[in-house]
Amino acid sequence: MHFAAIKTLMRIAAFGWAISGAAAAVAAPAKANIAGPVAVADLGSVLADAHRIAKPTGGLVVRVTGVSMLPYFGEGSVLVLRRAAPEALREGMLVVYRNRFDELVAHRVERRDENGAWVMRGANNASEDSTRVTAENLLGVVYVTLHSDGREAATGATVAGAMRESTPLALAAPAR
Repeated sequence: MHFAAIKTLMRIAAFGWAISGAAAAVAAPAKANIAGPVAVADLGSVLADAHRIAKPTGGLVVRVTGVSMLPYFGEGSVLVLRRAAPEALREGMLVVYRNRFDELVAHRVERRDENGAWVMRGANNASEDSTRVTAENLLGVVYVTLHSDGREAATGATVAGAMRESTPLALAAPAR
């Protein structure tokens, strides 16, 4: 295996869930405790890793702003998406889609509505999103989540800044 791939896989393992009992949290997220994942990697390193992971499969990379999806991901997280057809979605999957306000949103699949479209909701949101997910607005399914501390390292800051600016921002925010 190539050294960069091993390094990337090690980072993925290191930046996994920073909460105890992650498997239990996936089944039933605690709404009262929305502390985010802990990360020690700078944003530039995380973005570089995410783009390396996405490249071979033609995946998309997005940065996250907001806290509606904690403890899964939040401010400073970077998501790698795999394209998927709406028929492949299942309840509980994490996806990124474009809402009716032309914003990218990273939320969880809640259920299908009576018309066959997918209803979305943030893990910490009381309300469902007003936009339904269909083939026209689905960007992809989250298959890798990397966490950064949100800062840019002093070395390589120009490259990290350019990468940050070229990576779309997805909202993990209250429903609109």
